[in-house]
Amino acid sequence: MRLKITHTTEYSYAEPVSYSLQRLRLTPFTQPGQRVLNWETSVEGAKVEVGYEDHFANRVTLVSVMGDQIRMRIVASGEVETEDRAGVFGPHQSYIPLWLFQRDTPLTKRTKQIRDLAKSQSGDGILAQMHNLMGAIHQAVVFEPGSTGTETTADEALTRGIGVCQDHAHIFIACARSVGLPARYVSGYLMMDDRIEQSATHAWAEAHLPGLGWVGFDAANDVCPDERYVRIATGLDYRDAAPISGLVHGAANETLTVALTVEQQGQSQSQS
Repeated sequence: MRLKITHTTEYSYAEPVSYSLQRLRLTPFTQPGQRVLNWETSVEGAKVEVGYEDHFANRVTLVSVMGDQIRMRIVASGEVETEDRAGVFGPHQSYIPLWLFQRDTPLTKRTKQIRDLAKSQSGDGILAQMHNLMGAIHQAVVFEPGSTGTETTADEALTRGIGVCQDHAHIFIACARSVGLPARYVSGYLMMDDRIEQSATHAWAEAHLPGLGWVGFDAANDVCPDERYVRIATGLDYRDAAPISGLVHGAANETLTVALTVEQQGQSQSQS
């Protein structure tokens, strides 16, 4: 499937910004399940300092604002060809050891509630157990936009029973780690079946399973990622893979506007 993506993020400030430094993780790259045909990220109202790969092999662009800016606009757009691999990404390819992905983070602590949920899931093998876990989280936490924030932990979202895709991913990650599996957070794009325009990027989780490697589980939608998904960044949790993160000094009353479209472009072209 050939997907066309346009992702615009605009920050407006009531007062001038004296200094800002932002990390942009908005660049997908060719990897199992996707081939980037073209991609461009443009920035207005800020200076591109450097581009690099972080320790999770994410493509990062560092941008800064110095002076009296009241607006910053970021546009990431391009086309990506994808394939359905039934959620299987495959072998671990990073120089970071797998055991690192079994470590707790503040957002994915293995509380008693988390451990109990993970242990309550059975199945014929670990793959079936993870599918059942995905379904259980989908049932336990109702998707409700704006109901949680970036600081909401897996345990808090599970207790409330409402959340967004970030929370579903964090709960799955914490549960998978509680049964001894490496697990990681994935940020990216999802082509919705019922609309082209969206309000935010998407997130899901991956667990590393014996014999399969990394396998994706989207508990928010109760499916394994298919050709509708485009990966951007991975990490231990949201903080490692956030599309945009950083700091701002000298500004008040920030207004954030996001416009995102993900749509299919004709027929996918076969690779030679």
